[in-house]
Amino acid sequence: MDLDWITSKQASEKWGISERRVQYLCANSQVDGVVKLGLGWLIPKDTPKPVDGRTKAAREASLKKSD
Repeated sequence: MDLDWITSKQASEKWGISERRVQYLCANSQVDGVVKLGLGWLIPKDTPKPVDGRTKAAREASLKKSD
């Protein structure tokens, strides 16, 4: 059976970041299509990793978008 959702732990392994960072991104609406289920998060399987806004490259990309 193929499910369309992954957990925050699975997303952390897929995206190469900590599970706590995935939870933070979900809680702050930075992951598209995320659903809170009890104490955990369900993330659509095909959702790409959000851009890390803490990096210089992400800030520069954000400035280019607003122009």
